[in-house]
Amino acid sequence: MARPIKKTPEQWKTEILSAAQKLFISKGYEETSISDIMAMVGGAKGMFYRCFQSKEEVMQTLGNQMFFENNPFEALKGRADLNGLQKVRELLAINQSDTKRNSLNLQAISILKDPHILATAIEANKRILTPLWFELLEEGKRDGSIKTEYTKELSEILPLINFWLMPSVYPATAEEIHHKYLFIIEVLSKMGLPLLDNKTEAFAEQFISDISR
Repeated sequence: MARPIKKTPEQWKTEILSAAQKLFISKGYEETSISDIMAMVGGAKGMFYRCFQSKEEVMQTLGNQMFFENNPFEALKGRADLNGLQKVRELLAINQSDTKRNSLNLQAISILKDPHILATAIEANKRILTPLWFELLEEGKRDGSIKTEYTKELSEILPLINFWLMPSVYPATAEEIHHKYLFIIEVLSKMGLPLLDNKTEAFAEQFISDISR
C-alpha cells in the first residue's frame, strides 16, 4: 500500500489560506474558527500553528496576497491612453470592482479594533502603498494633470484614509462617515488631486454604505 504523500509547510500554508478565504467570505470572519479551516484542509490544529500564529495573521496575509494578485497600480502602469489623474480615478474604480478583496476587507473591519493589528496594517500600507502612490502622483505631476507640490505628503496620507473612515477605528454613524468623505474630497482637491467624478462618487457611496453596516 502506497504511503500518503506528505505536504510541505508551503503546501499547508497555501491550502490554509485558500480554505480561510472561502470560509471568511461565505461564513464571515468572526463565525469561522481555526477548527473550521483545518477541517476543510484535512489537518490538525497543530499544523495551523506551525504555519500561522493566529487567525488574524491569516486575514492579514490573505489581504496582502489578494492585493498582489490583482495589483491595480501594475495594471495601470502601461496605460499610455490615460494621464496621471485619470489613472488615479481608474485605480479607485478597479479597487471597487475587486469584489472578493472588498468582501474580505469588510470582514477585516472588526479586527482593526486590536491596536497591534491596526499598527501592523498601517505599517504594511505605508511600506507597500506609499511608494506606489508616490510614483503615480509624480507621473500626474509631470504630465500636468495633477497640480500639486505635495506628492510625498499625499502618498503618505492616501493609504491612511481608509483607516480614518473605519467605524471600528474611529466610531461614527453613516452620516458622519459621509461627512468625512466630503471633507477628504475637498481637501484632496485643494491639494491638487480632484478625485470626484461620476464613477468615483458611485463607488464611494457604496463603500460608505458597506462599512457603515
